[in-house]
Formats: sequence, C-alpha cells, structure tokens
Amino acid sequence: SAMLAGCRRALPAALGRALRGRSAGPVRRSVSTSWCPVGAAFDAKQQREQRRGSAAGREMGLFGVPELSCPEGFQEAQDKALQESEQLVQKACSTPPGPETVMIFDQLSDGLCRVADLADFVKITHPDFAFREAAEEACRNIGTVVEKLNTDVELCQSLRRLLADEIVMSSLDPETRRVAELFMFDFEISGIHLDEEKRKKAVNLNVRILDLCNEFLTGTHLPNKIDKHILPEHIWYNFTAEGNYLQVAGLHADCPDDLVREAAYKIFLYPNAEQLSRLEELLASRNSLAQLVGYETFAHRALQGTMARNPETVRQFLDLLSDQLSKRTQKDFEMMTKMKMKLSPQNSKLMPWDHPYYSGVLRAERYNIDPGLYCPFFSLGACMEGLNSLFSQLLGISLYAEQTQRGEVWSEDVRKLAVVHETEGLLGYIYCDFFQRPDKPHQDCHFTVRGGRRKENGEYQLPVVVLMLSLPHSTRGTPTLLSPGMMENLFHEMGHAMHSMLGRTRYQHVTGTRCPTDFAEVPSILMEYFANDYRVVNQFARHYKTGQPLPKNMVSRLCESKKVCAAADMQLQVFYAALDQIYHGKHPLKKSTTEILKETQEKVYGLPYVPNTAWQLRFSHLVGYGAKYYSYLMSRAVASMVWKQCFAQDPFDRAMGERYRREMLAHGGGKEPILMVQGMLQKSPSVEDFVDALVSDLDQDFETFIMDS
Repeated sequence: SAMLAGCRRALPAALGRALRGRSAGPVRRSVSTSWCPVGAAFDAKQQREQRRGSAAGREMGLFGVPELSCPEGFQEAQDKALQESEQLVQKACSTPPGPETVMIFDQLSDGLCRVADLADFVKITHPDFAFREAAEEACRNIGTVVEKLNTDVELCQSLRRLLADEIVMSSLDPETRRVAELFMFDFEISGIHLDEEKRKKAVNLNVRILDLCNEFLTGTHLPNKIDKHILPEHIWYNFTAEGNYLQVAGLHADCPDDLVREAAYKIFLYPNAEQLSRLEELLASRNSLAQLVGYETFAHRALQGTMARNPETVRQFLDLLSDQLSKRTQKDFEMMTKMKMKLSPQNSKLMPWDHPYYSGVLRAERYNIDPGLYCPFFSLGACMEGLNSLFSQLLGISLYAEQTQRGEVWSEDVRKLAVVHETEGLLGYIYCDFFQRPDKPHQDCHFTVRGGRRKENGEYQLPVVVLMLSLPHSTRGTPTLLSPGMMENLFHEMGHAMHSMLGRTRYQHVTGTRCPTDFAEVPSILMEYFANDYRVVNQFARHYKTGQPLPKNMVSRLCESKKVCAAADMQLQVFYAALDQIYHGKHPLKKSTTEILKETQEKVYGLPYVPNTAWQLRFSHLVGYGAKYYSYLMSRAVASMVWKQCFAQDPFDRAMGERYRREMLAHGGGKEPILMVQGMLQKSPSVEDFVDALVSDLDQDFETFIMDS
C-alpha cells in the first residue's frame, strides 16, 4: 500500500514506527543519571535490579505511548491517527505543488505507520493475548483506511501536479525529489492510474494476494502425518506420536541417522494439494497484478529501484556465480560422498537430505569445532561491551542502558539502550528483547517501531527499534553465554539497528532500513565480518570465570571451518534464488511448479530431485522475498567488497567509519543503492566484481592452513 510502503519496503521483519518525537539536541554523555554501562545491563545481578526498578516506576504505555497502557488504548491511538490522516489528506489536496506536498505525504505515512507498525510488532510478540488481539484489530482497521487512500484519485493528483511541474521539481533537493517519486511509484503499483474498473480489480488482487500469502505462510510450517507402521519402529522416537500416526514437523537435517533424515525429507516435503493450489494462485495473481499496472512480469515490478534494477541483471549474476562455483561445489559433493561411504557404506549415493549433515561432519572432523569451548568467552555482557567499543572507535557512538518505566516494555527482561554520539548527542533507542520465553517467536530479527524524520517544528523525531533474539537466561552462577553463531547473529542484528540509528533522513518514508531489499542486508552482513576478525573479538572475548582471552588460533579455526563445503552451501542459495526468479518470471509458467523445481534443482544445484516431494511448498521466503531471494547473495557481495577494501587493513579506522556513515548509512532509502555503493568503494562495481567477491571469500587462509597442517 502506498501510505504504508515506506515501512513495508525495508525488511520483512522491519515493521514500522511508533511514539512522539524528541529533540536530538547536543546531549552529553553525563546528562542522564539513568544511564549505566551497556555490558553491566545484561549480567544477572543487574537484570534482577532492573526488574525491581521498573516495577517501582510510574505507569506509562508501551514504548512510552501514553494511550498504550492497556489493550483498549489501541482503539484510541488508531482513532487519533485516522482523524489526523483526514486532515492531512485535505491539506495535501489544497496545497500548491512544492516541497510541502512531500512533507504532508510523509506526515500522513508516518501517522498511519506509527500505529500500524507498532501494532504489527505487538500482535507478534506481546505475551498478553488481549494486547495481541487489540493490536491485530488496529492493523485491520488501518489497513482498510489505507486501501481507500490508495484509490483516492484526488490525493494522487496533488502529487502528480508536483511531479509534472518541472520548475518546482528542479528546485527540490535530491532526497525530496526521490521521496516524491517513491510515493508516486507506490501509488502506481497499486493501480491508481487505471480506470475505475481496472483499479477495482487491482485492489481485489492486492487483497487476495495478502490472504494467499498468509495462508501459504501458515502452510509452510504445518507438520505432515504418516501411519507409524510404515516406518521402522526403531526410528519412531525421533517424531511426535499421535495415536497410530507420527507427526513430521521438519527435515531433521542434523540427525546422524541417514534413515531418519531420508524419512523426514520424503514425508515433510510430500506434496499437499491445497498448498500447491495456493502457490499456483499466488504466483498467477502476482503476475496479473504486475501486468495490470504496466509491468512485463512480477519480477520486473519487484526489482524496480533495487540495486539489481531488473531480472536480466539478477539472472546474469546468478548464472555467472553458478559457473564460478561449479568446480568447487563438485569438489565439496565428492568430499561429502566419501564421508558418507565411510560412515554408511551400504548407501553411499549423496542425496539432498545428506548435504547439511555431512558438511557439518566434515567441518567437525577437520577443525574439531565444539561450540561449548567458545561459549565461556562470549558472555552476553562481554559481547555488548565489544559492540560498544567497536562503535565508539569506528563511529564515535556509545550504547548506554536506560531504566525503563512500568508499562513501557512487554516483558520484564527487555532492556532499553540509548544510542549516544560523542558530539551529536542522543540518536535514538534500541529495545533489546533478547531472551527466550514461552510463545515468543523463535527468530532473530530487527523491527523498526518508529522511524526518524525532521518534524515540522525543526526537531528530529528519534528512531526506535527492537532487536529480538532467543538467548538462554542467565543463572545465579553463570551469565548468559553465547555460541559463536549466536554472537555472530547479535552483531548482524546490531548492524540493522545502527542503520536505523544513523539513517537520519528528513523523511521517515526512507529512514534507516527502509531501502531496497538487496541493499538492506549490507550493513548487517558487514557486521559479521567484524564479528569474525580476531582484532575485534580480542577486545571483548574473555573467559567469564578466569578473564583469559580467547586464543587467536581458536578464532582462526572457527573462521576457516565456515569455509568447509561453503561452495556447495552457496550453490544451494543460488538454486533457491534461480527458482524464485523463474516462478516470478514470464507467465503462464511452461511447466508445473514441481517440474520447474526438478529441472532447476538438477541443473543449478546438482543433487537429484526426489520423486513425490515438493520443496517449494515449504519455501516461506516466497512470501516476504518474492522475486528478491537473490538479495542476500548480492548484499553479501557488497559487504565483502566494503570489508576488504575499507576495513580489512584496520577494522577500527575512524576515517573509514565516518566514510561508511556518510556514504552508506546516512541516506536510508533516500538515495539509489548503487550510488551509495559507488560512493563507498569509489568505483562502480560490475556483476563480475560481485561474483569475484563472493568466490574469493571461499579461499582458505594460508596461515591457518599451514598451522593446522
């Protein structure tokens, strides 16, 4: 939808904005007495004190929004937002073409998103059912109003008058011009330019697509049942029993028993007729909508404004990457086959259910990486201090824990961090929802709860985000300890948070992570390179009992272990991305989705298709990443280039950190992504450059290789 497109465009997990703004005047570090060091905020003692402190504070609403002290407050917040939106629509329609038009549109978008996206977050994560239900109702109601705005021809005309006025347009700054064009693009992909009958058809297709997405997503997670007597009795215990049936809810990819993995693969991926029908209708509806609003295919529509720009570039990127990986992938498959022959000589042919397991076995055998050996060095407090130290050296930014008020957070173990620049002061807030709890979604993600923007009175509306992880709680004797994978995920999500804090755009429509999908992952993936560099890790990784630093060779071995079978892992991602492009390419599809899967799997991936399976019906990314699954690979390529060229020599280089902020983080989605990359690398990268960056990351480090030999 056009009005909500700013918040939807960024990440599937980036769900919008909330709260009233505060001034971002020069706040010195010593100003707030409620701030404490970030590392201490995550130790067991501090967590107990936080619980006592927040219980004693004055009552306020979620995220400090006064209305949201109770579930009924969503109705009040929603009514207020809708009333404001009516006034802004009238104002937009009566304002002469100029920069004020863009500002009014942005206010309109901000007012609706502040409620809708806060509600989107609450309906997923709040432990109280009444809050979740009220939030869901608010989402529905605002969504209905937005559908009406999308078909408001007079509102669209006010923007069209601005875009048609060459004199006024030439006087606008580049960011304002781009935001005006993005609003018009959002209108047009909703069919505003069509006649009334076609516009009605576009609205109906949008509604149907939304329903199909929700139904398909639910279907991707549903378990399959099988009569337990069909399977050998000795493997029954691996699955959930339900009378005479066994429930298979996943692929059991890490199970050492070949038979369990094979059974899980064949049962979990067995085709479901309803889910198949949903997928076919979803792909056809997306194509119909794209063609209705003037695009050749859905992929052409989805890739407008991205770094790749069109499906042809994506195909070129994936084909070239596949060619460059083929020999390495073949070698990886040969190593896995040898390992399978060694462990299961009776059935040595490598199958799709073997790849994740045997690549893990090879990693463990070659590098003997036991996550348990690393955890004591990665206490959560130490990791947070490590991030704080890195941001301080690179960007002049510090993280401080701030006491929350009663009612401000949805769970007592949520921590609130103030992000403070050494000269610019308070930049925004990060709420850290890091710990496991019943019914909390098991996913690591970043939510934008309120976007930054320049307000009408000249003050800056500070951004507010949530980082959600699923970490174990600390105990009285032991702090929360992270595995290497958890530590890397923490750095990744904090990369998104810094993008939100530093993407200080004039308009919330393009703030922070609200940028094209294939650029949005660059800052987060870049943080993974920092997390895997010994110079960075050595600043914070200390044994929580002895204070001993993590030995350098343990970090080197961990990094090198990730390269074992990495070509085959990347080839699998290329296969998924290629499949996604074909599904969203020219319609009608030449074959069924399953026949296309079989053909693409054998051509691009290399391991045989298994009859009577339909992996595409479990491909949940088709919902949030339709025609954009390639984005992760392209973002990784850019992050790799930025790391090697700008930070590999010195990961704490302040001048390079400032260039990174100025060229890549500061613009949010307010500048074309490829121009931001060009500004950082000081050259225009080609598709070949992207591919070379990814492939060179697979090369072994000679020093570690010799040391291990």
